Amino acid sequence: MGGLFGITAKTDCVKDLFYGTDYHSHLGTKRGGLAVVGDTGFIRSIHNIENSYFRSKFEADLSEFKGNYGIGVISDTEAQPLIINSHLGTFGIVTVGKINNLRELTNNAFYQKKYFSETSGQDINPTELIAMLICEEGSFAEGIQHVFDSIRGSCTLLLLTEAGLYAARDKLGRTPLVIGSKHGAYAASSESSAFPNLGFETEYFLGPREIVFINPDGYVTVNGPGESTQICSFLWVYYGYPPSCYENINVEEVRYRCGKALARDDPISVDFVSGIPDSGIGHAMGYAHEKGIPYMRPYVKYTPTWPRSFMPQSQSMRDLVAKMKLIPNKSLIRDKRIVFCDDSIVRGTQLRDTIQILYDYGAREVHMRIACPTLIYPCEFLNFSTSRSTLDLAGRKAILELEGSADQSLEDYAKAGSQKNRAMVEQIRMRLGLTSLKFQTMDNLVKAIGLPKEKLCTHCWDGSSYC
Repeated sequence: MGGLFGITAKTDCVKDLFYGTDYHSHLGTKRGGLAVVGDTGFIRSIHNIENSYFRSKFEADLSEFKGNYGIGVISDTEAQPLIINSHLGTFGIVTVGKINNLRELTNNAFYQKKYFSETSGQDINPTELIAMLICEEGSFAEGIQHVFDSIRGSCTLLLLTEAGLYAARDKLGRTPLVIGSKHGAYAASSESSAFPNLGFETEYFLGPREIVFINPDGYVTVNGPGESTQICSFLWVYYGYPPSCYENINVEEVRYRCGKALARDDPISVDFVSGIPDSGIGHAMGYAHEKGIPYMRPYVKYTPTWPRSFMPQSQSMRDLVAKMKLIPNKSLIRDKRIVFCDDSIVRGTQLRDTIQILYDYGAREVHMRIACPTLIYPCEFLNFSTSRSTLDLAGRKAILELEGSADQSLEDYAKAGSQKNRAMVEQIRMRLGLTSLKFQTMDNLVKAIGLPKEKLCTHCWDGSSYC
């Protein structure tokens, strides 16, 4: 995944840029980057944040940064921002998304005798390819539209110039972009939660394919929004920060409604409900209120020294960090019947260890209620878990065990309540050692979000796909 923050101000913007970008650290784990433009031209800095926090890596750089316009990024993938010299002028660029036809576009560029200087791992840096596509046209706005017409996948971007900032949302709106304002400054952000503590008021949510130009006096639409939207549903379920809104719909309120939906017609009798920290907490609160049972914390998250569990590159290290940062409270666990809410089950490896510890500490029953349907299809659009191959997914592992192939009858397995769906869920329950396991239905998830299903990307759960 990843998150973007950009600002144009009548005074120096560096402090707001630094903290606004830092407020996107929950969206990426690999690299962070900042770029500003001022009287001395463009300045940028990029750091690896896999084993440290964004703030600790960039604080020392801030004295070198001066300028009224800037962009920042937290990325799960390539090094950014890039500073590009072109016939359009010098510009900085940051992107969030995934280009599924990267190889095809690269080969087309090579055929035209073009070259690339940046790499991402051992491959072309996707942000540089986006910049190349922009530079094939006669203006920045035409170039961004050319990007939308050329790529398969998704791309949301901020483009920094000496005159101001271009903000452009993915052609199907898979990732959000919102404009905020305060006296003497305008900003564009992936997360509206980056605004309040910096004094910004949320002003405008960009539509799909929309391009706006921003300067300290305001913003103007360069290319109006398209009609089709496919915003990622998983933003509300898991990735988004609770105070954020997308399409004017608050993340925490959606999670609360998801929990209420899970509690309805759930016949189990338990002593209390809890949420797997942190993203399961909102779902659990909704479940507890709907069910009329206490919310308690048999697991408490220890964060002062332990980074996020998906930060290390190896699965074994991710599992270790996940275990170390959740401290069980034996006094609350012993002889209790507990229902846990969580956002999703991806691989299930960390969750299995979490459940076993509960039994080791004397839990009588451990039930799980998951806020979304079973993940069956890897994400094709947002890079939100780049190591998630098909067979990493708990749902596909269960299908493989049941069918002898991970690709059999996927539509039937995705259909809530079908015989195959129930068999898949039961297979996952047995592997995890749970007393009971239920997943959210697609209908209830869509209702909890509050948008028509055709405006949501639900590919992870049902395989629906749009270019």
